[in-house]
Amino acid sequence: MTTTEYQSFVRSRMKPGLSTAEQLTNWALGMAGEAGETVEHVKKHVFHNKPLSIPAIEEELGDQLFYLVATATTLGISMDRIMERNKEKLTDRYPKGFTTAA
Repeated sequence: MTTTEYQSFVRSRMKPGLSTAEQLTNWALGMAGEAGETVEHVKKHVFHNKPLSIPAIEEELGDQLFYLVATATTLGISMDRIMERNKEKLTDRYPKGFTTAA
């Protein structure tokens, strides 16, 4: 699946009838909530010696991706553009790859 195909899929699953402000609030809160669920899995693994469930993390990351793409879609931004701009920023910041000195 391409980023464009996934963005179209997400568009078809977004709640209709919300104002732009309501959509952005919904997606931002969704991202934060799903990030919190991911953090909870990692916390239990690191501090409670629970096995790390890769399928659970995968599910939470997918939920975060949905909300991220919904936010971009609401704002009319393609995922390709977001990825390219992020790549440019990180290439400028770390031209030879990450180093602690950079």
